[in-house]
Amino acid sequence: MELRLLATFEKVATVLSFTRAATELGYAQSSVTGQIRSLESSLGVELFERLGSRIRLTEAGERLLPYARGMAELAEEARTAVTATADPTGTIAVGTMESLTSYRLPPLLEYFHHRYPGVRLTLRPTLGDETRQALRQGTYDVGFLMEPETEHEGLESEVLAPEPLVLVAGPGHPLAGRTELTAADVAGAQLVGTEPGCPYRDLFERELREWSPPFMEFGTIEATKRGVAAGLGVALLPRVTVTEELTSGTLVELAWETPFTLFTQLAWRRGKRLPAHVRLFVEQARRLVSEQRG
Repeated sequence: MELRLLATFEKVATVLSFTRAATELGYAQSSVTGQIRSLESSLGVELFERLGSRIRLTEAGERLLPYARGMAELAEEARTAVTATADPTGTIAVGTMESLTSYRLPPLLEYFHHRYPGVRLTLRPTLGDETRQALRQGTYDVGFLMEPETEHEGLESEVLAPEPLVLVAGPGHPLAGRTELTAADVAGAQLVGTEPGCPYRDLFERELREWSPPFMEFGTIEATKRGVAAGLGVALLPRVTVTEELTSGTLVELAWETPFTLFTQLAWRRGKRLPAHVRLFVEQARRLVSEQRG
């Protein structure tokens, strides 16, 4: 088995598309198809079932995939060890979400940009389930999660920080002067939120499901904050995203204690050999987020 054929197989198995695999690898589609056929011929088994325009792994393909990934990672580790220089190089595909990209990651991104110009960071905006799936498939090298759970099937994860949530409103909102609020009080207000699938939006909605309140969806955090500041309703957001507005008085914190806790985490596929530049990214993410908390 040639390493080149295994690398092509791993890419096709990850994206489940010959066309997409060819694009990402920079090959013609006919070349990818030919390589897979060569690998199948050498092994004497079919690795993919062709289902019209779709494909899926056969049982033999499922068994081969972890070996192909392991060999690809080992080859990358060997290449890095042999060609190691004082300055790390490589690309890191990072799954992340808006609140972390905008409010937690800038110091980390700035640090890598100036200190390690040979490391190229590619940020992929996705939410929890999609990020976890991409990590398991090997599409992302690492991913940032904001979840209440800290154990994830098939993944290694490290908690970087608890992420406090606050219910906020404009200073003139009727609930702003209250010293204590119940879930019913909150449900009775106009709720403003980011898109469904956002972890704190989903947990907030679940907490108020008894009243089934409608949400006015603004999509992004910045749009949500502007809508709330204009008096359109109340919103539950990570404290880190509203620190400036609370300090300036543009927004006020309401007297409702969030009944759940989220944690910002960094995750990668369990058993994955992290190349040196990815390990460096993990170490610096741990350090810089810790400094932010301090």
